[in-house]
Amino acid sequence: MFDFRLKVFYTVARRLNFTKAAEELFITQPAVTKHIHEIETYYKTRLFQRNGTKIKLTSAGTALLEHAEQLFDIYRNIEFDLAAINENVKGTIRIGASTTVAQYVLPKYLASFKQKFPDTKIELTANNTEHIENALIANKIDFGIIEGQSKRPQLKYTTFLKDEMVLCTRTGNPVIKKQSISLASLKELPLLIREQGSGSQEVIATALKKAGIKVSQLKIEMVLDSTESIKSYLSSSDCFAFLSVHSILKELKSNELTIIDIKDLSIERSFYFVIQQGDKHHLSELFIKFISADNFKL
Repeated sequence: MFDFRLKVFYTVARRLNFTKAAEELFITQPAVTKHIHEIETYYKTRLFQRNGTKIKLTSAGTALLEHAEQLFDIYRNIEFDLAAINENVKGTIRIGASTTVAQYVLPKYLASFKQKFPDTKIELTANNTEHIENALIANKIDFGIIEGQSKRPQLKYTTFLKDEMVLCTRTGNPVIKKQSISLASLKELPLLIREQGSGSQEVIATALKKAGIKVSQLKIEMVLDSTESIKSYLSSSDCFAFLSVHSILKELKSNELTIIDIKDLSIERSFYFVIQQGDKHHLSELFIKFISADNFKL
């Protein structure tokens, strides 16, 4: 409903990167630049300061970002308040989510949706990506939110949220003295990894393979079946692990964990909504629309 150019500006303002904004919006980088230029021309002001490949918001850009957030709040509330009035929103939604999504992403959405539509009941099943896809095919859940995209032909995948897998370890780990290492150095570090079938592990293995490293070349200390168990192990060891940045925000703020950059390696991924091809479920569609709208504020 709102002007797409404002959405483009909002995405660039959050990412501070034209290329990443273009990827998120599924348009070209020149198109992003064109939309930003049109807004700047209309308001006769610069929204971003450019320094080589880096950008930052100007004071005008910061002001527009604040207003954009308020507008998106208004649009979202209009849409869902009218839906609550015009439709008898009640019933059960069966959601399956891969573990990272279920633990670190979904809870705030579930609380917000329940507050908006109190007559709904939500059943959440958490497991790895493979199990969630199997549950969907077996009609045990209405839709899933997963970490990987295995592209089973009977399922439809839609991007929900961007994520990044980062190498982390406990703060003060004596094994490493720098905050940045080479790809070659990665092979020498003791690593914790997730179990086979995990969407996170699938994404990591694919990214490493593209960078010329096989999982078999790594020093795997242990395979664990959850992010929480990996974080607990990290806090009591000198090991390292690739984890979703969403899953370690609390530990980063408390300085329990630290991120180690790897030169020439960036592991970005998306969380996906997954439904059965051709499936129509009113409450599922409403929930997906609700949290997709709220995603503008992430």
